[in-house]
Order: sequence, then structure tokens, then C-alpha cells
Amino acid sequence: MKSLLSNLWYRDINENPLYVNETAVRIRAGMLLLIPLFLGLTLYDVVYTSNYIVDTNTLVDTYETNMDDHIIYTAEVTHRVYEYSLQTTLIFYVLFELLSGMFVFTSRFSPSILISSYFAKKHQPVWKPLAPKRFAWSIGACVAIACLLFFNPDTFAGWLNSLVGKELLTTTENFMPRGTGTTLVWVCLSFMWLETVFGFCVGCKVHALLVKVGVIKEECEACNNIDWEKIRKNKIKETV
Repeated sequence: MKSLLSNLWYRDINENPLYVNETAVRIRAGMLLLIPLFLGLTLYDVVYTSNYIVDTNTLVDTYETNMDDHIIYTAEVTHRVYEYSLQTTLIFYVLFELLSGMFVFTSRFSPSILISSYFAKKHQPVWKPLAPKRFAWSIGACVAIACLLFFNPDTFAGWLNSLVGKELLTTTENFMPRGTGTTLVWVCLSFMWLETVFGFCVGCKVHALLVKVGVIKEECEACNNIDWEKIRKNKIKETV
């Protein structure tokens, strides 16, 4: 337990570059997967269910029918108002988790890292460099910020308009394109599901591509895994 609290999911917090336990990363992704799933259900309710609530206690038969011979009723109908404070809180939490996992010091404040590291210690560790994971989590953080803007367009628009002193964005309707929220949630769900089930990190693959084309400069991972001390000892044995 002492080792768990000191190293968390890192192989060695003092080594450079840092390596994390891929098993713990996948467990953590599975835990956080519940949040975009909940957001997806929220958007499904908003987009695909009725925006109106019918009070069945006020239904009155008009004794008339429409063109399709359906009976016409009158009732008290109210427009549904959606309030996203819970969703906003969950997105802020995801953003905190993504950012905290990028550094050793902040990782200690992440509940999901502590829990996933505990469950992962019962399995053989799979060490992967932290740099690609940081890049993937940076993409996730950008998506989380976009989700915050989608769920709180009036708040952001009001803040921005006050900052610049004029109305750049409308506060009466969502300035983000229709379907943005659904797309972002599906992207989050897909990426985290692939990480959890198949261990396929989309952000890591993008990072590897950028390294290959020279956009990102990074040391050779295979070279970092070479045990130079073992090679030196073998050479000494061969000469003796």
C-alpha cells in the first residue's frame, strides 16, 4: 500500500521519461466512461423525446375528431425546461481528472487514479510512456471544454460579452452548431470504450503519427527500454 501511495500508477516517479501502468489507465477509462454515457442519455432525452409535458389530469374530450378520425382532447401542456448543473459538474470533474493525470504531483489528487492503481496492482503491469497519454488527455480536455460551452452557452456568451464590452455572442440561443453536443459525447464514448475494451488509445496513435512526421520531437521508446547495464555485464562476461 505504501508503494501504491508513493508511486501511484507510475513505474518510478523519479525516472525520465515517465512510464505509467497501461492496466491502470484502462481501468480508469472504464470508470470515467460512465460520465459520457450519462451525458449521452441526457442528450437523447433532450433531442428525441417530447419538449412538452402533458398534465393527464386536465384532459378533456372535445367530442371532435381530426382528419384521421382521432379524438381531439384539450389539456394543460407545459414546455420542458432543461437544467444542466449536474452535467456541468460532471464535465468539470472529467476535466479535472484529465488534467490531473498529466503530472505526478496532481495525480495524487485524482480519486480515479488512486482507485485504478489499487485494482491494477493485482495484475501484471504493462508499462507505457506517459507522453502519448498526455497528448490523448489533452485532446480529451479540449472536448470537455467544448462540452462545457455547449451545455452553458449563455453563461460563456455573457462572460465574453462583458469582457470585450460588446455583444459578440448571443445569449438567447446556443451559438454552437446543432448536433455539436451529441457528436462530442459520441466521440468521448468511442475513444474511452476503445481504450477500456481493446486498449486502443486513439490519441496515442495520433501522437505517434505526429512524431513520425516530425511535428513532435520525442525520444525513442524502444531505446529507453534497453537495459544497458545488462548489456555491459554480458560484455564483461564475454571478455573474461
